[in-house]
Amino acid sequence: MEIITNNRKKATLKYVRAFLFFSLILLILFMLFITGVVIYAKSKGAPPLAVPQSTLIYASDDSLIGETHYGEKRYWVPLDEISPAVVEATLSIEDRGFYSHHGFDYKRIVGAILADIKARAKVQGASTITQQYARNLFLTHDKTWHRKITEALYTVRLELNYTKEEILEGYLNTIYYGHGAYGIEAAANYYFGKHAKDLTISEAALLAGIPKGPTHYSPKVNEDGAKNRQQLILSAMVENDYLTKPELETISSQELNYTFGSTKERPVIAPYFQDEVKRLLASKLKLDQETINTSGLRVFTTLDPELQSIAEEQITQTIAKDSEIQVGFIAMDQHTGQVKAMVGGRDYTESPFNRVTQAERQPGSTFKPFLYYAALEKGFTPSTLMRSEVTAFTFDDGRERYVPHNFNNYYANDKITLAQAIALSDNVYAVKTHIFLGQDVLVNTAKKLGITSQLASVPSLALGTSTVKVQDMATAYSTIANGGVKQEPLLIEKVLNHKGEVIYESTPVKKQVLKPEEAFVTTHLLTGIFDEKLNNYTRVTGRTVMDQLTRHYAGKTGTTRTDSWMIGYSPQLVSAVWTGYDRDKTIDLTAEKTYAKEIWASFMEKAHEDLPVLPFRAPEGVVAVQVDPDSGLLATKKCSEKARLTYYVKGTEPTESCIGKAEITNEEAPKEADEEEKKGWFKRIWDWF
Repeated sequence: MEIITNNRKKATLKYVRAFLFFSLILLILFMLFITGVVIYAKSKGAPPLAVPQSTLIYASDDSLIGETHYGEKRYWVPLDEISPAVVEATLSIEDRGFYSHHGFDYKRIVGAILADIKARAKVQGASTITQQYARNLFLTHDKTWHRKITEALYTVRLELNYTKEEILEGYLNTIYYGHGAYGIEAAANYYFGKHAKDLTISEAALLAGIPKGPTHYSPKVNEDGAKNRQQLILSAMVENDYLTKPELETISSQELNYTFGSTKERPVIAPYFQDEVKRLLASKLKLDQETINTSGLRVFTTLDPELQSIAEEQITQTIAKDSEIQVGFIAMDQHTGQVKAMVGGRDYTESPFNRVTQAERQPGSTFKPFLYYAALEKGFTPSTLMRSEVTAFTFDDGRERYVPHNFNNYYANDKITLAQAIALSDNVYAVKTHIFLGQDVLVNTAKKLGITSQLASVPSLALGTSTVKVQDMATAYSTIANGGVKQEPLLIEKVLNHKGEVIYESTPVKKQVLKPEEAFVTTHLLTGIFDEKLNNYTRVTGRTVMDQLTRHYAGKTGTTRTDSWMIGYSPQLVSAVWTGYDRDKTIDLTAEKTYAKEIWASFMEKAHEDLPVLPFRAPEGVVAVQVDPDSGLLATKKCSEKARLTYYVKGTEPTESCIGKAEITNEEAPKEADEEEKKGWFKRIWDWF
């Protein structure tokens, strides 16, 4: 009997040893497996956390003016910009042990298995926040073993390479809350019309319940179900010591005010400007369209919403509703190059074609300031005289003949000054100047000022017959207004990625391309279109809007058969307006010919309402003298009725005084021979013209 007992003991011991041996082997294999998983996860490194997110576009006052998405609103906000109640409610219902486990909650897994076995159905989930985040980032939601294994590997990689705070932040920014809202910021905006940081405990508890089943727990779809789940979450928050029972009772009775996206239904702001911003993101930052639209960029622009609104309002009020006239408008700060407003057409939904940056039209007489700046560099002054009369010009070695005409065929049939020529927009004076300088001079000057279009070196270029872009013209005028300092149009200040890191910041480059003295004299010449003192044989071109203007402005009008322009500036702001038909239809109605000037004048006046009245300040090297506009000579008591303060580059101002016509007698009148002897070579050439 004893022998049998000993044998049994030996057999039992043998089985125990075998069990322990195999258990040890299994434990070693398990440890090796775990070690292998960790090594694999480490070797793969940190998984990228990028998910599709809406790119947001902001104005200069940091107000949101636009966003890009494909029907899914996604915004990324840092954890410290999320209400603590959201974190507490989410942890209470989704993963109470989040901070104590390493990606897997084994107690919950066992509990879920037992619950499923008891109910003979899948009744309880055991996924942690890390597992859910891994699934949302990298995987589909199909129920296969391959997906589950891959999810587990991603979960390990997340836990090994990111902090709990980073994982929680990512989860809250990517979880789906229904109705196209991904992430807590989008959900807060959609359901309550506020930011995630401003959510109350009651609102946070309701939102925390939606991801379980957006079609079942969205208050828009099933308010009773949403409220029941909210109460469940509030109770869980009490169990986790986030709330007390008295607080629970108070919060449970609070009424919620839903917006369901209505506060986000804002009108589209500056769509043409936004399109140009996106184009620049592609061309300057070399970003592809997918990155621009879905990488969660925050783009801070130069747009001034108030000036944009003024521009749109004045265009709408000025142009008749039944007119087919189109418009291109841009406003810039000449000191910084910042584009403050842009309107590329009358209706973006009908035509997204941007007539400011894409269209090329004939600028007409708005091109003349470039010519006259070049003339000042070559020795002209505001007092330089030439005859205004019908003149035929030949070019191309005599094979071509060109006869420019003034508006309504008005000519002085006498000598006029450069100051009068620009105020009256005399075409004959312009073409004579152009030919005298050499036709390449104007081309080179225009290019220096920022004109990017092809320009033809022909006599008619002085009258703006080559097509140009509205934005280029505004840039050129900005350069003159800024004392000859050129700055490229600036639309984007800086760009942040979804993490808030600066990936681009503008660094404007200033370049002195004009002489400041001549640039200022040009500016003062351009004030003449609003000064009737320069009236000679017709009225100045800005006469129809003069009564509306209350400040110091410089500007130039331009008219062709198919185009109407007005470009001008104050010491603080430049704006350019083009109006015309897209299909080169002629502008025949009188009212339509004044649209550009009316829009410009009303915009500039309203844009300056809260700004101080400033004069154009002359730089050193410029002098001002009282001049008789008709002769260009120093004004005296005998001819001071229309005396005008005129600026000259120092050393070029007139030294002779005018003689009143009423005072001239035969004895006082100089002889032609004597006058010829006094003339220099420069004046003789002009007399030839």
